[in-house]
Amino acid sequence: MKKFINAVDTVLTESLDGFAAAHSDIVTLGGGRKFIRRKVLKPNKVALISGGGSGHEPLHGGLVGHGMLDAACPGQVFTSPTPDQMMEAAADVNTGAGCLFIVKNYEGDVMNFEMAAEMSEGVMQVVTNDDVAVEDSLYTTGRRGVAGTLVVEKILGAAAEEGLALKELKQLGDKVNRATRSMGVALTSCTVPAAGKPNFEIGDDEMEFGVGIHGEPGRRRAKLLPADAIAEEICAAIVGDLGAAAKGDALLFVNGFGGTPSMELYLMYNSARKMLEKHGVRIARSLVGSYVTSLDMAGCSITLTMLDDRTAKLWDAPVYTAALRWGM
Repeated sequence: MKKFINAVDTVLTESLDGFAAAHSDIVTLGGGRKFIRRKVLKPNKVALISGGGSGHEPLHGGLVGHGMLDAACPGQVFTSPTPDQMMEAAADVNTGAGCLFIVKNYEGDVMNFEMAAEMSEGVMQVVTNDDVAVEDSLYTTGRRGVAGTLVVEKILGAAAEEGLALKELKQLGDKVNRATRSMGVALTSCTVPAAGKPNFEIGDDEMEFGVGIHGEPGRRRAKLLPADAIAEEICAAIVGDLGAAAKGDALLFVNGFGGTPSMELYLMYNSARKMLEKHGVRIARSLVGSYVTSLDMAGCSITLTMLDDRTAKLWDAPVYTAALRWGM
């Protein structure tokens, strides 16, 4: 294992300290590094809080700031944060309009966020489950919440800035989640620092279709294919799952898992765009980059979100975070 670390036990705390120092104009750390919070809060705005295991950066801490999250709770690598983290974050960033938890559908995340919500006042939740690869996985009952979570956070962040109330934000979040589908493919495994070895073994000429963001098994192991063939299989799964809804304007998000260069991600975007347009989808908005990663895994995911005028406008709205910045 070759990684830039001092000690396995301090990877997360040192990374959080570095992140907060590098982006001190946007964020600050909560007590005991239990959460990353927006430095300047907006009074009487619903506070958006998300989180999950570390190792997926810049999700979620890199999405804290104007137009997105008010706080993010980082767990240890690939491990859910604890309920006290969410409770303390909610108490700290609630400016009077309540809090909305945005939760990826993984059993640990769902259980701990639910416990925190039950012990807090004025909290509602949106659970994301955009992964079409498998119906149940090692860590979920039902579909996994993956890169589509970023889309939900961006659109809800813009709506919250406009002053949308808590109940309406939850309804909007559920709507965006229903309009979003994702699927990924891995070319290599990832290496958790504490383990010191790859999460799973995969041949140099193999790929894992439908891999999870923790390296969970997907739909099938296959021999490596050209990019067009990979994009075609993923896009067919996404469009097939959306059914009749897969017509009209959409956001296409090609996300890297941490070990794939931008050149390859843009090549995959080009392949996916061509495939989706053949199915009658018009790519009206785009995002390409490594935003929902799996440490150093080579691979990518494709996310499609069907848009209407309202959600397209909210996607375009100004955002200023460590990872996403436009319109400011």
